[in-house]
Amino acid sequence: MKPSRIYNRVTRENILPSVLLLCILSLTFPALAQENFPIGGRAAALANAVVMESDIWSVYHNQAGLGEYHNFAIGFHHENKYVIEEFGLHALALSLPVKSGTLGLSYTYFGFPKYNESKLGLAFGKSFGEKLSAGVQMNYHYVYITDEYENRHALTVEGGIQYKPTRTLRIGIHVFNPTRSRLSPVNIDTLVTTLRAGISYSPLEKLWMALETEKSLNYKLRLKAGIEYEILEGLYLRTGIITHPVQNTFGLGFKIKRIDADVAFTNTQTLGLVPHFSLQFRLNKKVPIEG
Repeated sequence: MKPSRIYNRVTRENILPSVLLLCILSLTFPALAQENFPIGGRAAALANAVVMESDIWSVYHNQAGLGEYHNFAIGFHHENKYVIEEFGLHALALSLPVKSGTLGLSYTYFGFPKYNESKLGLAFGKSFGEKLSAGVQMNYHYVYITDEYENRHALTVEGGIQYKPTRTLRIGIHVFNPTRSRLSPVNIDTLVTTLRAGISYSPLEKLWMALETEKSLNYKLRLKAGIEYEILEGLYLRTGIITHPVQNTFGLGFKIKRIDADVAFTNTQTLGLVPHFSLQFRLNKKVPIEG
């Protein structure tokens, strides 16, 4: 549901300043309940050009990445979405390797008690040899607007493939909501349908570069580029750029044994710096659990 519609419903609840700011933001950003939020500190620092990557956050970017991610792991993510305290974005991801592939579970919460959105996802990824992997996910979306108003819910599907023609080259394709699922019978509440395609290349062991395109129905084509360099063992420097609207991204990543910590900032023309933080714990040493 668009922020302008939210405004009419919740001003009576004495949260006019925050909702009014959301109405202003809607001129620049997609409608909130229609958006499929990208998750992960590393992804945020790389302009979310990670559709070809494989890690626990593949449950949000491309479930095919789970096919070669043989870790029992848990990840937490937080960002101060739209630089408003009430509109924090929180996410949890879990990966569980089984005999036939890797299962993924994700939960996302955005908002505050009187208005919030949540998304619960169940994914499965599988590799087909050393070069090809594929994955699919089912999502349940729920939008809550106080106890007095009708709440919204919907089911969506998403999935993708990844291909590695060489050891240093990766290609990824992902589609979200190809069925055009809606939060309500009216067209205005149609959840976004998005197609992403990207390629990454590692010319050096410590250098990684990626380019991605993203096209959502009713929105302009977006180009995203990211670059990562391991400046010290376990310490990564990252930056990226996004078009429509133009956003610059940067951040740092740390790997210590089985723990990954990532900090990122998105520099938007309207809001300034938006912080992102994620933490990941790998609970095994890539030993699949028999299913």
